Amino acid sequence: MEKKFKISILTPTYNRAELLKRLYSSLVKNCKENLEIEWLIMDDGSKDETKIVVENFLKEDFIKIKYQYQENQGKMAAINHLVPQATGDVIIECDSDDYFTENAFEIVESEYKKVKDKEKFYALCFLKYDQNFQNLGKEFPKSETTMFDLYFKEGEDGEKALVFFTPIRKKYHYELEKNERFITEARMFHKMDEDYQILCVNKPIMICEYQKDGYTKNILKQFRENPNGYYFYFKEILQKNMKGVSFQKRLYTIKHYILFYTLTKRKGILKEIYGLWNKILIVLLYLPGKIVTKIKFSRKKSE
Repeated sequence: MEKKFKISILTPTYNRAELLKRLYSSLVKNCKENLEIEWLIMDDGSKDETKIVVENFLKEDFIKIKYQYQENQGKMAAINHLVPQATGDVIIECDSDDYFTENAFEIVESEYKKVKDKEKFYALCFLKYDQNFQNLGKEFPKSETTMFDLYFKEGEDGEKALVFFTPIRKKYHYELEKNERFITEARMFHKMDEDYQILCVNKPIMICEYQKDGYTKNILKQFRENPNGYYFYFKEILQKNMKGVSFQKRLYTIKHYILFYTLTKRKGILKEIYGLWNKILIVLLYLPGKIVTKIKFSRKKSE
């Protein structure tokens, strides 16, 4: 008897009881005989009816659910805690305000079986749509790439849905700095890129709805509260081979490197930075960047 394909869904949540119902419904719609779904939920200190809502899911007994609670440690710590517990063939990190298309897991299983024995891939990468079924990014120009190349060399600037191969995903974690609670997922992706690739599939599997109080909507707040992680993220980019990276992306990276260098009050701005052009641009932009950062962030803090 063939072993069932198993998917582990990891969801960190905070005060999203109503939205969890929609995600749960999309999981149930994806249930089929030869598929096993495991949903690991980390409640990050919700004050709404999240626990009651999940208890009702458990009573219905359509899918395997494991609910856990932590006191306001943040999304990344939640995922770091859940990943070692995952037992599926693949792992999908799904926010509570996202949900799946009706045939998502059928597509995932089909694409996974094509490459499951190829050790060079760490994830399948699919399209993500908004609620109007509009692509939140661009279609993939090539099937095999890395997340760094996709966003820094191939022109992608939107969102994608990643399906990680579990054994590889468990080798990595989100690196949080100095008691910070958030870091961009891309920092971990870039480390995975050093040893593996992603396989891109031009099919949507996930629908996204942005919330007014979500991470994306409050990016300046995230910058201010988590500057050390972002500093290392942009510094690590400037230590990569930037050949093929557009000038616009290079400039974006350097501006943000200066921003977080200033916010974290570090010394030695050129230390461990690779590439002559990177160093020239940092020298040219440092003073105006420092002034803009101090004006912008001191104003926001006082508002």
